[in-house]
Amino acid sequence: MKVLVTGGLGNVGRSCLVELLHQGHEVTCFDLSTRANLRRARAFGGRVQFAWGDLRQAGDVAAAVRGQQVVAHTAFILPPRTDELPELAAAVNVGGTRGLVAAMQQQRPLPRIIFISSFSVYGACQDRVPPRTASDPVQPMDNYNRHKVECEAAIRESGLQWTILRLGVVPPKSLGGFTPKMFDTPAGQRTEFVHPDDVGLAVANAAASEEVWGRVLLIGGGGTSQLYFRDFAGGLMEAMGIGRLPDSAFAATACAFSDWMDTGESQRLLRYQRHSFQDFTSEIASSLGPLRIAFRLLSPLIRWWMLRQSPYYRSGKEVR
Repeated sequence: MKVLVTGGLGNVGRSCLVELLHQGHEVTCFDLSTRANLRRARAFGGRVQFAWGDLRQAGDVAAAVRGQQVVAHTAFILPPRTDELPELAAAVNVGGTRGLVAAMQQQRPLPRIIFISSFSVYGACQDRVPPRTASDPVQPMDNYNRHKVECEAAIRESGLQWTILRLGVVPPKSLGGFTPKMFDTPAGQRTEFVHPDDVGLAVANAAASEEVWGRVLLIGGGGTSQLYFRDFAGGLMEAMGIGRLPDSAFAATACAFSDWMDTGESQRLLRYQRHSFQDFTSEIASSLGPLRIAFRLLSPLIRWWMLRQSPYYRSGKEVR
């Protein structure tokens, strides 16, 4: 099967490429020709075809979708850039998705589309009894959520065969830099992790399925990956050798959008849940190698510095 992955060199996209190749598909990646992406592309050793281009350029998109049977649309600008650069984000996320749909509508036979959406379209839902289901009402509360909801609507109305996958929390397998925004999530907030490799398997299995079209499916890690944020963040920090931070470092009230999910239907159809959160943290620890020893030795200093970045921790210390 010929499958195109937009944004195929991003976190989720690369997992999709790997699994689609593993299943024997003819895979094309559509992404920007940046220095970082060109380096990532070399890792595939010629097994993936690359259609370099910009999602905002109709000609680039038309060339990429030509002859494809399935399009897995993962390309999207993420927070915080959706708030920092709202016009660019809307042009890429919403305008780019509409352009992709228009290009697909010109193909014969019509390709199918797998749209990678986000659990965050449900908005702030910690006041509801879990788990969330695919039929729960959406309540987008920021630019990113609004873009996802707009794109979902455009795809439903496109006349194409579609499936929408709303993902839980998918951290990259190589952790990036620290951001103080992590402190805005309460320690007790319900969070569902899903391994990026399992997302790739879900997408690859969806591409070959006859049962997923016209469905919205929740993609999460299942019971072994349903955590409170203190355990999610703490588990990652322990994997790095730094250790957990106190609950007082985190916000008291919810402002992030997450919850536990009912993934029974998606698991029945896609059979993708292979990794627990513990598996992921073990992978992170192994990937760091000797650097983890350095982090462990420096952990008191690193923890002190990180706590200095938390406005909630600083405020509490001042009160005391």
